This record gives sequence, C-alpha cells and structure tokens, in this order.
Amino acid sequence: MNLLHMKYAIEVAKAGSLNKAAQVLLVATPNISRSIKELEGDLQITIFERTASGVKLTPEGEEFINFANEILSQIDRVEKHYKAGVPHKRKFSISVPRASYISEAFSQFSKELGKEPCEIFYKETNSQRAIHNMVNHDYKLGIIRYAENYDKYFKAMLEEKGFGFEIISDFTYSLIMSAENPLAKKDKIMFDDLKDYIEIAHADPYVPSMPISKVVKEELPDNVDRRIFIFERASQYDLLHDNPETFMWVSPPPESLLERYNLVWIKCDENKKVYKDVLIYREGYKFSELDNLFITKLYESRRKYL
Repeated sequence: MNLLHMKYAIEVAKAGSLNKAAQVLLVATPNISRSIKELEGDLQITIFERTASGVKLTPEGEEFINFANEILSQIDRVEKHYKAGVPHKRKFSISVPRASYISEAFSQFSKELGKEPCEIFYKETNSQRAIHNMVNHDYKLGIIRYAENYDKYFKAMLEEKGFGFEIISDFTYSLIMSAENPLAKKDKIMFDDLKDYIEIAHADPYVPSMPISKVVKEELPDNVDRRIFIFERASQYDLLHDNPETFMWVSPPPESLLERYNLVWIKCDENKKVYKDVLIYREGYKFSELDNLFITKLYESRRKYL
C-alpha cells in the first residue's frame, strides 16, 4: 500500500472533490484519480462514489479513512519523536580527479568545517564516474579532467545533460619520481629516456562519443613497455617512493607531498599536451556555504601550485 495514495484519499475525503483536492495538493487531477483507483484495487474495496457535486465516501471508505488517519498520525508521531532535537546536518559531496592540488584544497577545507554536524563525501575517480555520480547518486559537484583537444566533446555532453561548468585550471603534465631514480639527476628528460622505466598510470581514460580504444591509445603512448595501473592515489605514492624504477605523469604537486615521499617533480619539455580541470554542477544549482568554502580553497590551492 502506497502512503502517498493514502494521503491523497484523505484529502479527497476532506474536500469532497477530486478537483479541489488537486488544488490543495498541487497535483494534477488525473494523477489523484489514478492513485485512488490503484488504492481501491490493492484493497479490493470502493472508497468513493461519484455524485453530481463531487465524490462521497462509501461505508467501506469511511472505515478506511479512519484507519488511514490513525496510520498517518502514528507515522507523524514517530518522525517527531526521533527527529526532535536532531540538528540539521550540512552536506557536501564532490567527485574529483586524482590530483594532489585538489586533495590539498580538500584538506584545508576540512580544517574549517567548524563544530556543526555535517556529512562530507569526497570521491577520487575518473570523469565518467564523476558525471555518473551527479546524475545517479545525487553528488552536488564534480571536477572532470580531460585533454584540451577533447574540449568540444565534453562541452557538448555537459550542455546536453544540463550541467553548468567553469574551468578551474589548465596545465601540462610533469613527471614525478623517486629522488633515487637515475632520471632525477638529469638536467632534461625526453620521452625516449622513459622507455626503460615503469610508468604508474590510470586505466580509466574517458571521452564522450569516442571509442575507448582510441582514447587509450592517445592517452597511453607506446614509448613505455612496462606500466602498472593503480586507481588509488596513496598506493601510487608508496610505489613511487619504494621503487626508484617508477615514474608518473601528474599535475603540479605540493612541495610537502614531495618531501613526505622523497620524490622529485620534473618538467618534460617534449610534453606539450594541455589538460583542463573543469568544475561541473547542475544548471541553476545554488551553491551551499560548504560548496563555496571548498571552491575558495580550491582556487587558493590552484594559485599556489599551478
């Protein structure tokens, strides 16, 4: 039995008319009529009889409405009992690429949450999953990362899905590796220098309306024979620290992270490909206090590191 249908029936009984009940409930009359029919079908009774002036309760209908009022009254008491005195929780949710400057912003954001109750959801993932989380899992914000040459594909997709967006930053990837890696001592690193080393990479590139095989081929060039695909960022840095043969392409990292893992950050002049990090949100979405706080920290981190 649908509680919403029960509420509709109570309002129709009060108003004595489907149309009047529809006006009070701000629901289309056909929807209310269909709900009453479904309710009567579930219970196998007739709740209302049609009259020239509207509708009236049958004897079975009167009995049902009494039961319905008792049930909804009990539900109301339960909700008041458990919700009384429970403070409102502030909520924040975002999906982001695996980027150190963004996680740094999130760390600074967490320091200013205050003492009020809150629930925070922070998901590191690829662009496809970030969009999926907003469409299907009620995430309020997302940051997607893509190569500049795919700009038209992503903008068309975002507009189609009703997303607003703004560019946070654009950058070229640089190299990160252990200070013990032999390449760390070179003045200049070229693509060919990397072929004998192990690349740590993400295995989930995505571009809307393009075959994944083509995207993978462009994002993972053929100049490296050994790759380890790791989706979780902490394990990436553990591996970079422990294995001097490894390297990874990254957006500019905080100095504190390099010191923590004994890593070095090196630019590669041959790498000219530009990437964009783009903030996305539902068109017309009103940013909350926590949203604005995180975005402030995000731009502070971008200015500091990018």
